[in-house]
Amino acid sequence: MKIGKDLVAAAATPMVLGILAEGESYGYAILQRVSELSDGELEWSDGMLYPLLHRLERLGHIEASWSASPTGRPRKHYRLSPTGATVFAEQRRQWSVVSTALQKVWADRDGGRSPFALGGAPA
Repeated sequence: MKIGKDLVAAAATPMVLGILAEGESYGYAILQRVSELSDGELEWSDGMLYPLLHRLERLGHIEASWSASPTGRPRKHYRLSPTGATVFAEQRRQWSVVSTALQKVWADRDGGRSPFALGGAPA
């Protein structure tokens, strides 16, 4: 299934902040975590992730530092800042409202059945 660009863009910031709330990480590992969390449905590119990381760093939501990777090559690690933790908590509240509203509208349409019954996606 192809996820629309608008939906991917809307979810990108809370997704990255949520991943960094789990702990410090670096670009490739973040891309892998997005894929893992979405069961492979979201395949972000470097060209999408790195501008987002740079913007979040400029805004003060994340902090970054360089360290050596196991191969010895420098790797930039990102972590959630205190401001970013506050922003993430607010985004979680907002997405919870959106998710609940979508679940209700889908349940109303489907006669009260869960849109995710039997592991399927909403119709």
